[in-house]
Amino acid sequence: MPSILIIDDERSVRSSLAETLSLEGYEVEQAADGIIGWEMINQGQFDLVFSDIKMPRMDGMELLARVQELRPELPIIMISGHGTEELALEATRLGAFDFVHKPPDLNRLLITVRNALERKKLVVETNNLKEKVARNQEIIGDSESIRRIKSTIERVAPTDARILITGENGTGKELVARWIHEKSARRKGPMIEVNCAAIPSELIESELFGHEKGAFTSAIKQRIGKFEQAHGGTLFLDEIGDMPLEAQSKMLRALQENRITRVGGEKDISIDVRVVAATNKDLLAEIESRKFRLDLYHRLSVILIHVPNLGERREDIPNLTMRFAEEICASYGMAAKKFTPDALQTLSALRWTGNIRELHNVVERLVILCGNNIRKEDILMHAHPSQLEQSTLSVQLNESNPLNPALFDDFQAFKEEAEKIFILHKLHQYDWNMSRTAEHIGIQRGHLYNKLEKYGLRRGQDHEESAG
Repeated sequence: MPSILIIDDERSVRSSLAETLSLEGYEVEQAADGIIGWEMINQGQFDLVFSDIKMPRMDGMELLARVQELRPELPIIMISGHGTEELALEATRLGAFDFVHKPPDLNRLLITVRNALERKKLVVETNNLKEKVARNQEIIGDSESIRRIKSTIERVAPTDARILITGENGTGKELVARWIHEKSARRKGPMIEVNCAAIPSELIESELFGHEKGAFTSAIKQRIGKFEQAHGGTLFLDEIGDMPLEAQSKMLRALQENRITRVGGEKDISIDVRVVAATNKDLLAEIESRKFRLDLYHRLSVILIHVPNLGERREDIPNLTMRFAEEICASYGMAAKKFTPDALQTLSALRWTGNIRELHNVVERLVILCGNNIRKEDILMHAHPSQLEQSTLSVQLNESNPLNPALFDDFQAFKEEAEKIFILHKLHQYDWNMSRTAEHIGIQRGHLYNKLEKYGLRRGQDHEESAG
């Protein structure tokens, strides 16, 4: 039952309001002045407060200011027998839910109470949802690459530097962008997301910059674009590599001048926006093929953050798996399920072409279909065949693969076969990224290409082929 506190120095007003609200089923308590009322607010859990404006010791405006500072979710309805329009405006400006004149109209009063309580409920639910989302948006992992990303975010988030996030689909680029926003001075402002690949090329300018009524055939009313919506906050441009060239030129002007013009408009609009962009494409290659502007690239990439694929941070897979399982069980109302050590080791060895997103889907599948203790056998039963074919498990699961010295006539042949298996394993681990593979095994990229040609290695070849 909602609890309401009435603060007024006139006993007759308090009693009248209390009687009316009690008859409607509300729990009502009373305070004779602002000091007593403030103490009761700090000690109790009220859903709504009525407060007179003119009271001894502490007036209603001071009480309102204190509540707004410490309990902003608590709605306050101001009441006064000498209210003016200016006083009502000032009260609402300071955060009052509404202003009611004495004696109040009972029908209007009860409607105001219902609306105030509904608003309080929505505010509390929204705050709880935000806390839940924030918990679920933690960057999980203790690998060197993830520690480096977290350190970079801590250093650059408080600035307004533009950031370009690169990485494959499903690696968590959006999560990195959200962390940057939440740790910035703009966290109280909006974070507006735009997927540049999901918007038709003929509509992306309207989506970003807005349009005026009549700017084109379907523009039946004015539209506020994403830049204006993000004013005072962060604009996250996902898949920036898919933005059409014409829109890129307007984007460049917006970044250079901090101003935009709506489609069909003539007025310049000033914007205060931090831009964080992300892409799964090699923008330097896109620049060479004249699909992306070099000057825009330099504007966007003041800070570069690369998010590695799951194959490059396999040591994080057990922690990710257990966190996903915990969240999935909670969302389905299921008892917590555990993964055995060999199950976690098996998951860590699979090939994850879909990265974090694919891992989450597989964990959800296992949680639904398996028992309370998920084992290695469960993983092998429910994993997709493609995950097994090119995973580091392919050597472990096929006993004919281990190098058997009896199969070789001389040491050189044995050594070359071992080198071939090692290089192919590392190529799979780093998803055939030649630069990273060469860097991690300690040879030059050109030397790695020579090895591929020598051993006839190609993408899509599995470990069984390499050992055969």
